[in-house]
Amino acid sequence: MSNLRIRCATLSDIATVLRFWREAAEGTSISDDHDGVARLITRDPGALLLAERDGLLTGTVIAGFDGWRCSAYRLAVHPDCRRQGIATALMEAAEQRFITLGGRRVDAMVLEANERAHHTWAAAGYQREDHWRRWIKPLES
Repeated sequence: MSNLRIRCATLSDIATVLRFWREAAEGTSISDDHDGVARLITRDPGALLLAERDGLLTGTVIAGFDGWRCSAYRLAVHPDCRRQGIATALMEAAEQRFITLGGRRVDAMVLEANERAHHTWAAAGYQREDHWRRWIKPLES
């Protein structure tokens, strides 16, 4: 793990991140486009964390904090790099960011059908909250 580097994404990383998510992430989001990622990086330059090894993108997580809640999205590790501690390193970086910002609890968005992710989050100490449901309304058509 000594050659793993975690850093904040920049606007020049957007195309690489979008390609990476198509290969490594489960599911899609309405914001999975250049403009959506650019808005994230511009609004909160420290939120999109990238894990790199030997100059190659190996993992991502969005560590967003709105002043009230800490939210983790898009934890993804390249299929060839899984089970190497990359997700753990990304979440440790995200959690440190949240602590620095004054966060008190992390909410993680995890697809119901992504069983592999359930194990990853549980191993990191996260617990499922069955009494909450996500309600959404797209603002774009």
